[in-house]
Amino acid sequence: MPEMDLITAVVRRSRADDTLQAALDAGAPGITYFWARGTGVKEGLGYAGTLIEGEKQVLWVVTNRETTEKVLKAIADAGNLSLPGEGFAYVQTVTRAVGFVPPEKAQ
Repeated sequence: MPEMDLITAVVRRSRADDTLQAALDAGAPGITYFWARGTGVKEGLGYAGTLIEGEKQVLWVVTNRETTEKVLKAIADAGNLSLPGEGFAYVQTVTRAVGFVPPEKAQ
């Protein structure tokens, strides 16, 4: 099994389609996503917090280790994750997987 990572990203719903496409264009073999609502940061920002969308999209992207940074950067750029309240992303190592079909075998 190749070394793999799981990128989890939470982005504004209005940025979701662009972020999904950017991840795919950067080499993500596929994406699992779902809609979510969150609490936390926006409540602590007072009036400015009312400008932050409560509706989010969560993306799960399993990548081969060599494409992780490129896909993560594409997600961060497309999702505006460098701005407060826009969302966040993190990477976890995948130690075992069942049913994952590497992109080169899926063709």
